[in-house]
Amino acid sequence: MRSCRRKRAAGLTAELIAGAGSGPGFGLGVGLGVGLDLGVVLGLVLGLGASACSEPVEPPGRHLRDRTAEASSAHVAAASAPLADGAASGSAASSSAASSSAAREPVDREPADREPAEDDAGEASFDAKVASIAMRTWIYQEPREHAQKLGYLRAGAIVRRASEAAGTEGCAGGWYAVAPRGYVCVGKGASLEFDHPVALVASAGPKRGEAMPYRYVISREPPPHLYYKLPTEHEQTTSEGKARQKSVATFGERARRELGPADAIPQYLLDGRELPKPYGAEKGLVVHAHRGRAARASAFGLIATFDWTGRPFGLTTELDLIPVDRTSVAKLSALAGVVVSEPGTPAIVAQYGVSLHRPGPDGRPRAVGEAPYRSGWVLKGDAPFRGLVETTAGAWLPAASLRIAEVREDKAGFARDGRKWIDVSIEEQLLVAYEGTRPVFATLVSTGRGELGDPEKTQATVRGTFMIYGKHVSGTMDGDETTREAFDLRDVPYIQYFHKGYALHGAYWHDDFGRVRSHGCINLAPADAAWLFQWSEPRVPEGWHGALNPNHGTLVYVHR
Repeated sequence: MRSCRRKRAAGLTAELIAGAGSGPGFGLGVGLGVGLDLGVVLGLVLGLGASACSEPVEPPGRHLRDRTAEASSAHVAAASAPLADGAASGSAASSSAASSSAAREPVDREPADREPAEDDAGEASFDAKVASIAMRTWIYQEPREHAQKLGYLRAGAIVRRASEAAGTEGCAGGWYAVAPRGYVCVGKGASLEFDHPVALVASAGPKRGEAMPYRYVISREPPPHLYYKLPTEHEQTTSEGKARQKSVATFGERARRELGPADAIPQYLLDGRELPKPYGAEKGLVVHAHRGRAARASAFGLIATFDWTGRPFGLTTELDLIPVDRTSVAKLSALAGVVVSEPGTPAIVAQYGVSLHRPGPDGRPRAVGEAPYRSGWVLKGDAPFRGLVETTAGAWLPAASLRIAEVREDKAGFARDGRKWIDVSIEEQLLVAYEGTRPVFATLVSTGRGELGDPEKTQATVRGTFMIYGKHVSGTMDGDETTREAFDLRDVPYIQYFHKGYALHGAYWHDDFGRVRSHGCINLAPADAAWLFQWSEPRVPEGWHGALNPNHGTLVYVHR
């Protein structure tokens, strides 16, 4: 099975280094395996029951050399290997808990050696704009095809650019400086024309900062067809047979409410035009009005939904239309970690039915209700009173019912230098974000279900000290389609790679945070993944979909 470790063989590092020198082209190589039949009998329990963690494969159709270009510099080996071998180099909270965790905006305290500031634009004047028309429009440090990659835009993104090209070396359409830094090549990946079909259809883009940057749906069996235009009822029936009518009938009002209000159908589609494909996206085999079915055990982020012929359709990020009644709408986890805005130790309620106490007339704690399961609190640090610990919100909680962060320093010295770093305990399933020695955020996570086993032999999360080297607003994660645990999860939110293909990322397909669950990655509730993504380094500039920087990423320390 291709999981968070099996695809990370020694040959991968060579691919990463090779990707550093790849040019602005995208190629038309191997796709995502979206087809009519994978020949694999697999239900969602096996496919989605275990969280995904696999090398990013979108956009499908890239050259192999581009496939893992996240670590695109000569520092790849250092960035993707441990600094030291195994050592460091909820439910909605009650109103009292809300006082500790309501302000969820990351505190912006920058280390002295952080990456260039957002306004580090040199002499360029960004008085024009450029549109991305590819799944990845790479942004280079210099206006030449073998320069280091800084990040990329996704199809539909429109960002500010310089009015004049900086040159045409290796790029006939010209290299244009973009905000806040770097250059893009105008051609197959970018256009100066905003009426380009891809720019018109995909302009909505992700909702950065929100727990769910897209509306997410999970395929049912059989998976939905991938239509390349608004299909007529006859075309739908021809493609789907009697299953269409049954599917429409079983998609009830509750599911429609969960999906949210429909968007206006673009005139482009109402005119009967076919959906364009971003450069680098899987095109598939055209059959009738569709390109085959989605993969089994697949899931999608939708940039828009439409009501058409009496059923809901969703527009995927690769610009396919899927009948949403062939899916289940993903439900947002209520878990939201605790932001530590005053001195104290973060803790998470780890059991149901935990008594919440407040001081009575005599000053002694008395039970007044229950603390919500997985609610976050900040402990004052005073000695326990009859097994109860006091919170900064004035409530008292039984210490035995909490997962309490063990405030520590990292062995690499980031804490002593006052820099940001992330601590992950596999045994506690607890993540704590620090600024120096001060915890600023804590939440429950789901690490690899191999627990403390060997990551090379089990689905365990790798342990050691690493640096975040690449961040993606969303990306595709998949598993080996030849096994019973195949999955194809599109637009996994807020991915932060820290070692080869191991990453911190949001999970919209389960709500088991606080228990081991994944294939090796560190799963976070979507709201927590969004917070951590905004807080950590490298920053992803406005309008960009991903950023790479193996030298200035936030440290991640994973231990027992």
